[in-house]
Amino acid sequence: MFSEKMNSISEKTDLIVLPEMFATGFSMNATKHFETMDGKCVEWMKENASNLKSALCGSLIIKENENYFNRFIWVDQNGKLSYYDKAHLFRIGEEDKHYTKGNRRVIIEYEGWKIAPFICYDLRFPVWMKRSEEFEYDMLLLVANWPERRNNHWKILTQARAIENQSYLVAVNRVGYDGHGINHTGDSTVYSPLGEIIIRRTEDESIDTVILNQQTLLDYRKSFPVYLDDDLFKLS
Repeated sequence: MFSEKMNSISEKTDLIVLPEMFATGFSMNATKHFETMDGKCVEWMKENASNLKSALCGSLIIKENENYFNRFIWVDQNGKLSYYDKAHLFRIGEEDKHYTKGNRRVIIEYEGWKIAPFICYDLRFPVWMKRSEEFEYDMLLLVANWPERRNNHWKILTQARAIENQSYLVAVNRVGYDGHGINHTGDSTVYSPLGEIIIRRTEDESIDTVILNQQTLLDYRKSFPVYLDDDLFKLS
């Protein structure tokens, strides 16, 4: 399904973003659905990134050294891998009982952009996502399985993260009912650094292309440099 949709892209595309646990849906059955970093889904990502001449990203269930991770994986068109392990595990859904939490933030440098990836529940923790001199980025990238019943939180918090960090934010969420009958309406959204909605998609499965302008970002930060008055703190 993903391959068919991606192959329908006609224009030159630098990055394709898939949702959290795109191969399985949000599952606590890690021992059944896991793969390794040299498994078939990662190889599928490499193959498609190469064929489409685009970076490709999304999260998978990955087993490593007897630990299971909800891992954001980024593959560029040359097969170079980067990854981020979800740091805030969804305790209410017992994710913390099945997965090992990540402990580091990541900046992916690509085509002159600095991109900070996060996964779903991380959205509720603004300190973890905070842009700073030590953690500088141009774009926040969030993949999720965020349910319809809390979609108002999704909309408000994604917009807030874009505004407070003066950053583009690309938030890609799944659609449809999962195996537990929980509905997801997507609301996948791209925000400008001012928190303006560039595009939003609800309920339907679709592929949309968005062009982001880095100079617009830099000009806005220069004209409204609120970051100069940031509170200084460090994550332990």
